[in-house]
Amino acid sequence: MADIERLDTWVKYKNGLCEDCMGSCCSMPVEVRLPDLVRMGVVDEFELEEPIKNIAKRLEKQRLIQHFNFKRELFTLARRANGDCMHLDQKTRLCTIYERRPNTCRNHPKVGPKPGFCAYTRNPQKIAFLRNTAA
Repeated sequence: MADIERLDTWVKYKNGLCEDCMGSCCSMPVEVRLPDLVRMGVVDEFELEEPIKNIAKRLEKQRLIQHFNFKRELFTLARRANGDCMHLDQKTRLCTIYERRPNTCRNHPKVGPKPGFCAYTRNPQKIAFLRNTAA
């Protein structure tokens, strides 16, 4: 079992690994840029004319982000108390905005703390759930 905090426990990524994983990567902080927030549907395109700091204040107030780095123009998405991404379904451990997910998620594990590796943790219930819903 991989430990998110210990990169030496991460496994080399290969296709199909996500199919029975707990979604461990969805418990790591996710940094996004403004175009990601537009794609995710939390910022409207007309808002792009506003100062980015105002957008960040609104998103923090709505608890959609937990931090904004003004210098780098990076937003850190808010997470649940247990550390999970707000967009991770707690039962299925699948992303609820998969088609609209941010680039950070799209590019994982090619980029991240240990490129090419992931914090894979097997979840047999996920495969059983997916099989039952497909039937």
